[in-house]
Amino acid sequence: MRGVRWRVQPGGARAVVLVLHGGQVASTVPASPWQPAAVRMRGFVAPLLRATDGQRPAVGLVRYRYRGWNGERADPAEDVVAVLDGLVAELGPVPVVLLGHSMGGRAALRSAGHRAVTGVLALAPWCPPEDPCEQLAGRTLVTLHGDRDRVTDPAATVDFAARARQAGARVAGIEVAGGDHAMLRRSRDWHLAAARLTAALLGVRPAPPEVAAALDLVGADRDGLRIPLPHGRRPVSSGAPNSSGAPKAR
Repeated sequence: MRGVRWRVQPGGARAVVLVLHGGQVASTVPASPWQPAAVRMRGFVAPLLRATDGQRPAVGLVRYRYRGWNGERADPAEDVVAVLDGLVAELGPVPVVLLGHSMGGRAALRSAGHRAVTGVLALAPWCPPEDPCEQLAGRTLVTLHGDRDRVTDPAATVDFAARARQAGARVAGIEVAGGDHAMLRRSRDWHLAAARLTAALLGVRPAPPEVAAALDLVGADRDGLRIPLPHGRRPVSSGAPNSSGAPKAR
């Protein structure tokens, strides 16, 4: 399948996670799997596979055509939609969770209206105030953002999450105290949180109680959008899986 590099092949998978890296505001330079933003997201794959042990989803790293968002073209979002269309054609109605960082978070949010998408985990996402959120109705959205991010705005993420909740999404937000945009400070906490929250979005592990409570809130309620991420603790139960602002670079 074009546009994605599989770390776990999709054949026979009951669910799919697509990993979306960051990029730039504007650039038509071809994207590379060796650019720092892409390399950074590889560190999230192994913890995710451990968190879903026994019910491993297919995991793919989306490969964009270009490094930039490129205004109204929204090139990375178009690339994600193309991969989603390919998945539906090849696998049928398999649920997909999008795990995106920065510009990849924006691409995940923009393409969340695709019929295959059931959930989005957005890490330090780029959330301009003009971006739509209606496409998230009926989906589950969890955001993680560091309070020391100087590239994308944590307050803008909270505002977007609140609008998405009003639009009909199930939403929770987590604040990473001391967290930076590259997710290098408290990197282990970022990795564990992302892995276990993605597993929760897939339905193979329970969400932590405070996240589950936030997901149940509706309308204009802004509670549960800045849940503190504990230091050195797993944000999701460690029990066995069950069955059930303009940034510079991203």
